[in-house]
Amino acid sequence: MRWIEVCLDTPRGEIDARCEELAALGAGGFVIENEEDLREFLENNRQYWDYVDRELEERFSGLSRIKTYLADDAGGKAVLAAIRERYPALTVSYVEDSDWENNWREYYKPIEVGDRLVVVPEWEETPQNGRLPLRLDPGLIFGTGSHPTTRMCLAALENHAAPGKRVLDLGCGSGILGIGALILGCESCVGCDIDPKAPDVAAANAALNGLGKDRFAVYAGDILADASLRRFLGSGYEIVLANIVSDVIIPLSSFAGAFLAPGGVFISSGVIDGREDEVAAAIRAGGFRITAHHFEEEWHCFECVKE
Repeated sequence: MRWIEVCLDTPRGEIDARCEELAALGAGGFVIENEEDLREFLENNRQYWDYVDRELEERFSGLSRIKTYLADDAGGKAVLAAIRERYPALTVSYVEDSDWENNWREYYKPIEVGDRLVVVPEWEETPQNGRLPLRLDPGLIFGTGSHPTTRMCLAALENHAAPGKRVLDLGCGSGILGIGALILGCESCVGCDIDPKAPDVAAANAALNGLGKDRFAVYAGDILADASLRRFLGSGYEIVLANIVSDVIIPLSSFAGAFLAPGGVFISSGVIDGREDEVAAAIRAGGFRITAHHFEEEWHCFECVKE
């Protein structure tokens, strides 16, 4: 089935009124795109990112719009005619019906990472390439293996993972880094993320790799604001991971060393180009020596040792 996409540029203050008018003309269900709403959302959630895709910003730039979808049949065309009579300047395009729920999967294929790992979406066959498979269900939480920051962290882990080592993954998201550490031979991993969905998502991904809570436990909470959570997570880890954003890594660097055993390794990424010097300075001020600085596309990753 084909659908008619109707798009109407609208002043922000008239969105509600126009939606009511469109509904009265027979339209049902609306998508609202608004630059001010996007800006407000980003400003109120800065702890989650310090970089926004330019294409997304341009898409919302300087306007508000209402979108609605009509069936491409006689009834839908009649509604379209009524809307066009009221709003002649609207834009019309056509969208083919498809399996919306599952079509996104075609964009996720096995990804070779570093020298030893291959990240495999759960519905794909494991490549027979001698690499260690890390199976993952790419969901709504960050961490699929496709982003440079995740790839650099996994590659850096290959330099430090070893039997008997305990790992702490701060900002664990999907659990991909902690799972990667265990697949590479580490003994156990504890994860923490501000997103309350993270424990369930990470546990499900761990189960795809045959890992239970005895080896990978994940908790939700704000590591920067909650001192009791930091005490609960404890210390003595040989590896601490933080693939987050610069605005979190900078304050985190002041106490990340408290989680580590002497000589432990701190691997941090999520640092956008232009902020690497600021982050590096904070890491050094936190008592670390930077042993490697990786750079891919516009992102930076640091391997550091506790002095």
